[in-house]
Formats: sequence, C-alpha cells, structure tokens
Amino acid sequence: MGRHERAQNGPMQETVRLDARVFGVVQGVGFRYWTMGTAEELGLSGEVSNLDDGSVSVIAEGAEPQVRKLLDWLNSDRTPGRVERVESGFSAAQGTFGGFRAH
Repeated sequence: MGRHERAQNGPMQETVRLDARVFGVVQGVGFRYWTMGTAEELGLSGEVSNLDDGSVSVIAEGAEPQVRKLLDWLNSDRTPGRVERVESGFSAAQGTFGGFRAH
C-alpha cells in the first residue's frame, strides 16, 4: 500500500470546528470571498460574515489539519485587507453546514 493510500478501515482524522473573529481592515476588501474560496479549496464547510463592529466572523468545520491551514491563512499576509489580530478557538464539529457560504 502506498503512502498516500488510506486503509479501508484506517483511522479517521478528527473533525473540528474553528470559531474565529478577524479584526483589522477586513470589510469592503473582498475578505469574505477570499476566505470562502480558501475554505472551499481546503474542503471545509462553514460560513464567513461581516459583523457590525467591523470585524469578520469565520466558522469552519473539517479535518483538523485543513482547519488549521485556514487559521494559518487568516493569520498570514496573503489575506486581502489588513488583519490586525485573529481570536480563535477550536471545538468538536457540529456538522450543521452543507458547504461554505459568505453572508
């Protein structure tokens, strides 16, 4: 069996939920749509939405390594706008999303 093949009854990766709030210049710069595109590329489900205080809420569920890649991206200089800080937490996935959407 190759390194990239998965045993039929092999261990499953843990599915987690990321709840993040992104602060900075993140509204009106395409941030939600870039976040949605990045999350979809990573195979995640969830949502991203603007909040009244100018921050952006990101909820993402999926395999833990992929969710952590999204969090790394949120904290990187590759996002549109200017991220000043990201507050985030992980919990067990709830399975409430059928895809990834922007509000």
